[in-house]
Order: sequence, then C-alpha cells, then structure tokens
Amino acid sequence: MYIVDNNSDNAYFNIASEEYLLKNKDEDFFMLYINPPSIIIGKNQNTLAEINTDYVNENNISVVRRLSGGGAVYHCHGNLNFSFIINDNEESFMDFKKFTQPIISILDKMGVKAQLSGRNDILIDDKKISGNAQFKSRGRMIHHGTLLFSSDLSKLEKSLKANPLKFKDKATKSVKSRVANICDYLENPIDIYEFKKLVISGILEVNKDCKIYDLTEDDKKSISKLVEDKYFTWEWNYGYSPKYNYSNEEKFACGLVQVYLLIEEGFISSIKFYGDFFGKRDIAELEKKITGIKHDKKHIEDVLKNTDLDSYFAGITSDELLGLLF
Repeated sequence: MYIVDNNSDNAYFNIASEEYLLKNKDEDFFMLYINPPSIIIGKNQNTLAEINTDYVNENNISVVRRLSGGGAVYHCHGNLNFSFIINDNEESFMDFKKFTQPIISILDKMGVKAQLSGRNDILIDDKKISGNAQFKSRGRMIHHGTLLFSSDLSKLEKSLKANPLKFKDKATKSVKSRVANICDYLENPIDIYEFKKLVISGILEVNKDCKIYDLTEDDKKSISKLVEDKYFTWEWNYGYSPKYNYSNEEKFACGLVQVYLLIEEGFISSIKFYGDFFGKRDIAELEKKITGIKHDKKHIEDVLKNTDLDSYFAGITSDELLGLLF
C-alpha cells in the first residue's frame, strides 16, 4: 500500500484525486487531505435541498459532488479526510468495520475511546466524529471518511441547513446527527497537522510494507484535467441532481406570490406563479422566459436584468423574486 499525503488546499482537486487513483492506478492507496470550507454532496443527492444556498454563497464555500452515495458533509481546515483506494477482493465493499477499525485503533492509542456505530459512523460518547461512504468500480473501490478534529461546528450547521419544505424529491437525504470534535477529547492539545502525522504513523505501524507516494506532475495534470472536465462543473455538482419539485411562497408589497417548479437535470422544465398579486402583463410571458434555463441564481438573475419585472409583479424587486426561487 502507498500513503499519499495530499497537501492540496483545493476541494475540487482533492475529490477528483480519489477518482483518478481509483481508475488510473492498480496499486492500493491510503490518502489524507484537508479541504478548505466546502460541502461534499453524496452522488445521489439533490444539492440545493441539502445546502443553505445564501450562506454557502456569502461565505465562498465550495460545493463538490463525490462518487459515493450517502449524505452531505461539511469540510474545513479543522477536518481531516481519509481515503482507502484499493483492489476489491469481493469481500471489502460494504465492510465498513475493516476500514474504520484502523482509525479507531489510532484514536485509542491517543487516549480517545471511539466506536463504530450503525453502518458507517464513528462516535465518541454518542457524538459523531466521522461519517464514511464507499464506491466501487471495475474491481476497485474507495472507502472514504471524515474526521472532525477542530471544525467550527456552528458553520457546519449553518452550511447544511436547507428548508425541506421547499423541495420534494426521492433523493438521498442527509441525516443530521449530534457531532463533536476529536480535539475536545485529547488530554494533550495538538493541531490538525500533528494529528495527521499520528494517523500516518498509525497506518505505517500496522502496514509494514507501506511506502510514501508523492503525486507526480503527470498525476497532477491529469487530476486538474478531471477537475476542469467534471468536478468544477455546474453540470456535475448541481445538474446531476435527480428530478425534483420546488415550491415556495412569500408575502410581498404586491401581494402573495407562490411558485412551483419542476427541475430536471438541473434545468427548469416548468414553472408556474400563483397569487393575488397585480401586473400589467400576462405572467405566462415571464414563465416562458425562465423555462429551460438552469435553476441557478446567476442564470435567472441574467434573465431578470433584461425584464421589466414591475409589469408582471407590481412593486416586487429582482432580489425579492430571486429569494422566492431559491
């Protein structure tokens, strides 16, 4: 097994690195990385139904979809991420204990008593410090997990707080849990980089044949190309979301406005406005302008810039309408 201490501070690059090592290498890898503030969405999730869009945008939080299923997780510089990328012997996939036990043993040596709970969570005192997920492809698999070390838990909560009443779909939903930081259970304080060194040492101790692998320039170029083609794209991070319905209503100066949207592959396939508002022009004209574009603030904002909105909703502003649509 090779150990990759991935020092990139780019969430798109780090998530793409997993796919690159999975599909372009034959060896087994254990990789560690720390992401800047970001939300990592499960493959089968509706992105907008999982995130607090306004908070995410205001705080420049990256949103990246991963290959594996499961729920959305918040990453930041206080969160250490680990990945086992291996050849599957048809016995490893869905065996979460096999991959979490080395981490639990490392924590135990640090004086922290942790345990695997349910299928894929590591807990300390009934509080979640690690969520895990897996993905399999052509005889190889990824097992990856988070390790909350010194995360800002208030930002975690704010980032993932979406309004469930606005969305109706069959996508995988995140399960909110009581969470905690590992650092709060350490007798002697250390920072996350010292913690990372201890994790590497722990893996080396039980895998005597492990070697350190540094990503080559060719590796980095290939991963960057994968980021450009896939992981940085709206189509992957938002458009890949399953079909869903979105609805919302708000009382404005012009009256009550209700909106109902059907979103398919991230695009608005239909939209209807209802309410007791007044307007000089038929609202169906505005609905036609918005139909067929991405369910994305920037694209709808571009449409509204060239629209006399007051002729459809007397007294409503562009920002107010955007707030209704997200």
